[in-house]
Amino acid sequence: MARRTFDGGVTPPPSEITRIAVGDILRRTARRLPGNTVLVEGDRRVTAAELDAAANRMAHYLIAQGCQPGDRCAMMFGNSIELVVTLFAIHRAGLIWVPINLMLDADDVEYTLTHAGVSHVAVEEVFADHPNLGAVARRLGIATTVVAPGLALCADRPGTEPDVEIDRDDIAAIIYTSGTTSKPKGAMHSHQSIVMAIMANAVESSFVREDGVPLQLPLFHCGAHVLLLSFLMVGAKCVLLRGFDAGTMLRVIEEEQLTVVVGLPMMYAAMLAHPEMETRSMASLRFGLHTMAPMYESLMREMIDRICPTFKLSSGQTEMYPITTLSRPEMQLKRFGNVWGEATLINDLAVMGEDGTLLPPGEIGELVHRGPNVMRGYYKNPEATEEARRFGWHHTGDLGRINEWGEFEFLDRTKDMIKSGGENVSSMQVEAHLLDCPGVKEAIAVGIPHARWGEAVTAFVVVEDGTDADPQPIMDRLHRHLGGFQVPKRIVFVDAVPKTATGKLRKVELRQAYADLYADEMV
Repeated sequence: MARRTFDGGVTPPPSEITRIAVGDILRRTARRLPGNTVLVEGDRRVTAAELDAAANRMAHYLIAQGCQPGDRCAMMFGNSIELVVTLFAIHRAGLIWVPINLMLDADDVEYTLTHAGVSHVAVEEVFADHPNLGAVARRLGIATTVVAPGLALCADRPGTEPDVEIDRDDIAAIIYTSGTTSKPKGAMHSHQSIVMAIMANAVESSFVREDGVPLQLPLFHCGAHVLLLSFLMVGAKCVLLRGFDAGTMLRVIEEEQLTVVVGLPMMYAAMLAHPEMETRSMASLRFGLHTMAPMYESLMREMIDRICPTFKLSSGQTEMYPITTLSRPEMQLKRFGNVWGEATLINDLAVMGEDGTLLPPGEIGELVHRGPNVMRGYYKNPEATEEARRFGWHHTGDLGRINEWGEFEFLDRTKDMIKSGGENVSSMQVEAHLLDCPGVKEAIAVGIPHARWGEAVTAFVVVEDGTDADPQPIMDRLHRHLGGFQVPKRIVFVDAVPKTATGKLRKVELRQAYADLYADEMV
């Protein structure tokens, strides 16, 4: 189809006039609300104006190190003020952000740095010598900036924004996500796709400048990243926490008078079970978000009764900058389990048959999306990109149906990916390491429902004749070769694994047969 052109001799406006850039949201907040406290980390507090100037100084520092627009810059940070400053510096300098999951093993980190063509790594001082993080970058000979608390390294740089041309279609981030193969894929997102997601989140959840939120989810994830940016865009306060601790969450909500809380069901369960739940006030909260795992009725009712009366369920994936679905508060007590909600205002949501036909409510098919927050594609992987956008829609690999309330109800996966504790785990990668273990004849890794993890990575193993069915040597080996979140929670020894007539593994049968495997651990 031919593109329509401007008529009457009118030329398109230059890109700097219609610019959409991730880094610009901080400048606008700093000008509107310069004195608003936007970051809190322990005793440290940062205003919008201070964050804006610090990001500019760090951007000038990176440029002085030879970083040029379009270069891939990896980050290895825990949740901290330094992370946020460096993140915005990367966006301001026109670089491409490549976040590194701190829980990956050295092989996956090396693959990510090499595949993305990373030319510079910014690493938090505490991780500079970590064998799976900073040490990997040094071994590969990648230029590395070690960032210490206080950011003294860029203190003498200008606090004004660098003059860098950025187009809305420029790639802002390459975020690697595990899939059905043994190697992660890099989802490329433009400045426009991220900014559109931020704006949709702020509108859908009615974020305002008076809000405050604890951010305990790791900011190397797109879900936490988009939450951070959504709150910063409106000038709200983000309390940065280096991981989840139930007592700390309860304390900061009360002391900082936070208004929004975001967490996995397992986190809410831990908060409810904590002794300080009885002494801390949650009265400042106006709503909570939960995500990444099924919600059980008993837990939801207790959350509403003891934490706050309003909860929303959000869902998304790396390839479609989250969130893509949201469940309304009025639905929170009408249905439970894996119901993901309706499409957000910038997304089309449908269920598609194998032939590309969009199916009516009640029929089972694959969840597909369209919208401006869809990735530009997988980096250096055109085949996977085309597979993901068949029939003009983004394919999620999630099977389900539209229920009677117009919400998507998840049933199964077309892809062999396990979602455990907010992490994507490639079952094929786990299986490859299982099959490398001495005495293992066959192995299947699947996700089994778990109240804490959403899905628990679970291995079903057939051993060679004469081999003892002892899980410990297998576990010991897996811990040496996989990240902690990838190691199975349990190993179940079986006589045979289910297969089709053509030899394909029937994982759905194991998921169904062992659905109650972790019932004793449910909270």
